[in-house]
Amino acid sequence: MQNVQNSMSIKFESRSVNEAFARQTVAAFVAQLDPTLEELNDIKTAVSEAVTNAIVHGYADRLGYITVSAKLLEGGKIEIKVKDSGRGIADIEKAREPMFTTGDDTRSGMGFTIMESFMDKLRVRSTEGKGTIVTMLRTLTLRDGVR
Repeated sequence: MQNVQNSMSIKFESRSVNEAFARQTVAAFVAQLDPTLEELNDIKTAVSEAVTNAIVHGYADRLGYITVSAKLLEGGKIEIKVKDSGRGIADIEKAREPMFTTGDDTRSGMGFTIMESFMDKLRVRSTEGKGTIVTMLRTLTLRDGVR
């Protein structure tokens, strides 16, 4: 297990207006590692997708809470978890297929694919009726004087 250099956690209601709050909060936290703009935008996009999934799919029919936590690990690594206590995912493998969605026809079905493309690792754990935890890992470019 790698040493945690710093960590944070936020909990908020599953309202769509809070997606930007989560994205910006994680970006501000990660900024201490002096990421490139591309790295920062990749992380913000992945967080947006994970939080949007929790809002749209996890809590499709009700309001609930989402917890976003982040850990800065040795070697410029960041681990981000997005957790909800919503409906859960019946078939994780199916849900991770591009273009698959349980949402309406305005949903692209690309959330997990986008998260995977912007992060180094993506793990999804879910239990129907209890919720989902999406864990994402990204290693940032080490730059002089940082870390």
